[in-house]
Amino acid sequence: MSKRGLTMGAMLAPSLILIVLINAYPLVYAAIQATHDGTLTSTGPYVGWDNFSFALSDPGFWKAARFTLWFTLIGVLGSWAVGLAMALLLRSNVPGRSVFRVLLLLPWVVPMVVSATSWNWLANTHDSPLPSLARSLGFGDVLFLADPTLAAATVFAFKVWGAFPFMMMTSGAALEAVDHTVYEAARVDGASGWQQFRHITLPLIARPTYISWILMAIFCVNDFPTIFLLTGGGPSDATNSLVVYSYRLVFQNFQPGYGIAVAFLMTAVLSVVAVVLFRQIRRAAR
Repeated sequence: MSKRGLTMGAMLAPSLILIVLINAYPLVYAAIQATHDGTLTSTGPYVGWDNFSFALSDPGFWKAARFTLWFTLIGVLGSWAVGLAMALLLRSNVPGRSVFRVLLLLPWVVPMVVSATSWNWLANTHDSPLPSLARSLGFGDVLFLADPTLAAATVFAFKVWGAFPFMMMTSGAALEAVDHTVYEAARVDGASGWQQFRHITLPLIARPTYISWILMAIFCVNDFPTIFLLTGGGPSDATNSLVVYSYRLVFQNFQPGYGIAVAFLMTAVLSVVAVVLFRQIRRAAR
């Protein structure tokens, strides 16, 4: 190793050691808990991989896993589609686009508790604005957070609404790096707007797009407050994600071993997704 490399390694070592020390103990303790049948105050007897095998045969786990999958897919792709559309719109000569850019960041800037409380007020009760609007349009009594399908749709919409500003900023930054002369050459060759978007814009912003997908997938899978504050995982566990399911197991059912095992399984799947997307980033870089 060169002298420069040794110097950089020595400078990074204190920070790396500190990060390892801070994260190592919780990780090791969680792994120990996942292989024991204990309580919040005691480790309990050793059960090996029983918690993991029980999770894989638990219908509640798979129901939460299916919802987490849909929540992540819609959260990632929905927020990306809306964010990219807003970034493309703000890139054009729209009057007052600086003001719109700030206003469009509000869903991401406003604290989650305030946003969830506002959406709860809009849709939760019989006299809330959205159920009242549905009745006036002739749809009858529509309780958006009491029906399993409508509750899931409301959670999906809330996630997209709160996450698209992040995608808008990442897409906007990627679009700024695209050379305008490429579009001019494409127009000269007779390419339509859709052809320019499909064959120029999307390939040239592929790397930032995949990176934003990885980050948003992590945000969605680990998103506890969105679901817990809006629906609490109900009704009838219809909006129960894996992170909420794990929380309930640990802090409500007092099964920390099983709950932590669920969290480890969730982390393993998320790691596989991240590896797949990182490979796509490498391909896009070629």
